[in-house]
Amino acid sequence: MIVRQAANVLDLLEFFARNRKPANLAEVASSMGWPRSSTFNLLTTLTQRGFLYEPRPRAGFYPSQRWLSLLTTIAETEQLPEDLCEAVNEVARETNETVAICAPAGVNAVLSYVVQSPELIRFTADVGYQMPIHVTAGGRALLSQYSTRERATLLRKIKYTEYCHRSLTNAEQVEAEIKRAASRGWHENVEGYAADMVGVALPAKLRDRPISIVVGGPASRMRRQIAQVAATLLRSLKRCATVTLA
Repeated sequence: MIVRQAANVLDLLEFFARNRKPANLAEVASSMGWPRSSTFNLLTTLTQRGFLYEPRPRAGFYPSQRWLSLLTTIAETEQLPEDLCEAVNEVARETNETVAICAPAGVNAVLSYVVQSPELIRFTADVGYQMPIHVTAGGRALLSQYSTRERATLLRKIKYTEYCHRSLTNAEQVEAEIKRAASRGWHENVEGYAADMVGVALPAKLRDRPISIVVGGPASRMRRQIAQVAATLLRSLKRCATVTLA
């Protein structure tokens, strides 16, 4: 279920991030397809709370520094350890592919740290990107750390969609793949979520919380070196003192 008022605030922030300039009520309402009355109420509320301001009289609204102040305070409380980030950076340099840290977010896995590949054709995602937890390597690496009961409860909540021709479409297939991953030593996803994309992931614990580190890239480069990528992940994470391999 989506709370529309909350979604509108986030959509508004993304609007300003795309346009990078102030916008007046009419411009926001037209671009977002919102009624003028609802747009007025939202802009007025955010302005009164100090989250929007007018850089110049009648020049339109723009997000204030209050967003940055709050988010910086939150981030400082729960920063990712430097050695973990460096391990991810190292894997990115050695594989030349996109590498990310995943955390659980209900039926999804959310990326909390991303190093993009420099290649033109690559797996592209930003921090905050969410992907289905059951059909991705990083997601199943998270699921593997749940108890049997916890995993079964979560898998019942999932809407199984055939994203690709190799998507897992029921809980039994997910469980079987998690068992295969335990035997092989890493989690992999070969064109199960996006065509021509491969993911390789390892599960880990950070402050007793489940995370996973995933390498993603096109099948044309990744398919033949899955085991090598997994070995690179393992080698780098073993030197990381702040995480425990699960």
